[in-house]
Amino acid sequence: MAKIAILVSPDSCIPYLCIVMESNQSESISLVSTADGSHSAHSALFGVTYHSTHGAITESGHVFIEHGLGFVKSADKPLSVLETGFGTGLNAFMTLLEAEKSGLNVHYCGLEIYPIDSTTAARVNYPEMLGVRQYSDMFQALHTCAWNLKVAVTPSFSFEKRDESITSFVCEAAFDVIYFDAFDPQTQPELWTEAVMTRMYRSLRHGGVLVTYCAQGQFRRNLRSAGFSTERLPGPPGKREITRAIKI
Repeated sequence: MAKIAILVSPDSCIPYLCIVMESNQSESISLVSTADGSHSAHSALFGVTYHSTHGAITESGHVFIEHGLGFVKSADKPLSVLETGFGTGLNAFMTLLEAEKSGLNVHYCGLEIYPIDSTTAARVNYPEMLGVRQYSDMFQALHTCAWNLKVAVTPSFSFEKRDESITSFVCEAAFDVIYFDAFDPQTQPELWTEAVMTRMYRSLRHGGVLVTYCAQGQFRRNLRSAGFSTERLPGPPGKREITRAIKI
């Protein structure tokens, strides 16, 4: 994000244009505890939390790991994951742990235009809450590694985070699963449109899946208009249903 200011030089009294590039909204982010003890973040900019208050780890495990990665995972071939909304790094971290546990080879791409800062990330309690303190450095590496560059976090988990919006992103037939984790349709309606779902459809390989916590009717119609087959699945605590969409 950029802010434009008209400044006046104290030496010449001549006004000049200053464009200040902002790479994050860290001043607008605060950590909150959820019902399962794990942290989420609250965005003052959007007025919402990044995860369900009924449990951040519980929600991510149910929606994205179980019904997303679990649906496509295979030890016989590499898997590519796209996340729309890298956020606190919870979904990426839990995918890394699942890759280690199940012997998966995963490439993970996370999109984020409002990243949290490394100081806030260092306070997030996911390694402790998941019982994997030995992976704390790897969790921090997700936040501190370079942008727009593929890095090997472990021998079986490569990671790339891009400062790019999903409204412009497309990478033809590159992914096996999409974790669609944008803020809800009321907060960011422009991210849940048929046009964006068409981009997501194009980004998936044949038989790939998009999974999300949202089960809104219009959103599901947008998925079907984009070419997906959709199904409702039981939701995590506090959520009756979630959506999984398959590229057919």
